[in-house]
Amino acid sequence: MSLDLPLPKQVFGHPWLLFAADKMSKSKGNVIYADDMVRLFGVDAVRYYLLSAMPYAQDGNITYEAFIAKYNSDLANTIGNLVNRTVSMANKYFGGQLPAAMVENDLDRDLADTALATAEAVKGYMDQYHTADALGKILNLAQRSNKYIDETTPWALAKDEEKLPRLQTVLANLIEAIRYIAILSEPFMPDTAAAIMEQIGLPDSRLEEGSALETLQVFGSSPARKVGEAKALFARIDEKQMMEKINTEIVQPQIAAAKAEAAAAAPAAETEEKAEGVAFLPQITIDDFGKIDLRVGKVVSCEKLKKSRKLLKLMVDDGQGTRQILSGISKWYKPEDLEGKKVIFVANLAPAKLAGEMSEGMILAADAGEDDVRVMFVDDSIPSGSCIH
Repeated sequence: MSLDLPLPKQVFGHPWLLFAADKMSKSKGNVIYADDMVRLFGVDAVRYYLLSAMPYAQDGNITYEAFIAKYNSDLANTIGNLVNRTVSMANKYFGGQLPAAMVENDLDRDLADTALATAEAVKGYMDQYHTADALGKILNLAQRSNKYIDETTPWALAKDEEKLPRLQTVLANLIEAIRYIAILSEPFMPDTAAAIMEQIGLPDSRLEEGSALETLQVFGSSPARKVGEAKALFARIDEKQMMEKINTEIVQPQIAAAKAEAAAAAPAAETEEKAEGVAFLPQITIDDFGKIDLRVGKVVSCEKLKKSRKLLKLMVDDGQGTRQILSGISKWYKPEDLEGKKVIFVANLAPAKLAGEMSEGMILAADAGEDDVRVMFVDDSIPSGSCIH
């Protein structure tokens, strides 16, 4: 509006992304974070899945297993394999030098017609925000191109010197089909599209150049060229090994953090045993109590945790140094209410990561009534680090 430009007349609001048809929950360990997915699989693969697996106007589903299966099937086995073996054959048989694409028979015509129809269909789907359907058409062209390889058998043509001209035509047609795939894939997988263009010898043929889309109106409009070096676009993933890695590095820590955060956010526990409205825990022995190291600590500083609405971050002087403790009491206390005060905390509680921050202890608090939590402050004269017996 400030630039006095026309306002959009349509806005695409996508539905929900569910984990195996269920809402994501940290306590269940089924929350999938974009940063983790990009670190494991690469940003283009994540873009591809999200844009291809969510149908128009319907909820989409994602699991690690489904992601890996689609990654291997669509990206590694279909698109990646097509580009790699085509460029490899062009270099192996002709030193990478290929003529412009041409149509000689029905197989060639079918491939060309599929490429032309794909370009038209993708444009139509994108005008309607049907990204999954658009990517489905691009994948279909890659599948048709792989079938074209099986139908023309380039490795058999290479054995007969008289058939080398035909082999050149086959590879040139494949490179042209790959050019369609690269240009049409650019909005979805820009890095991958650029890598494909580099390998087929057309690094400047980009959608942003303005004329690239026009060249898709004629199959064979790109000139003769020398292809680049064949490089793997998507390495196939071993599902078992990757799932073990995900479980160890992501799922289990996520569940542990959720449990720790829940404990920090509920200072006073509840059980089924009650007396006069006060909840009691099951009985323990003196040895059990002896395992808990309760100490006095002074709150040196306190602030709200940016990534959590419940947690406060306290820096506590424990008598031997300063430790960071997170506590789910922001509903009842402001940071300035705690700074300079002495509290009781559990000193030997195992450290836990909450909302991206480490917590090394737990502040003691009491349920003072319905929806009223009070921190247990102690006399300022008691030295920090003093044991509570």
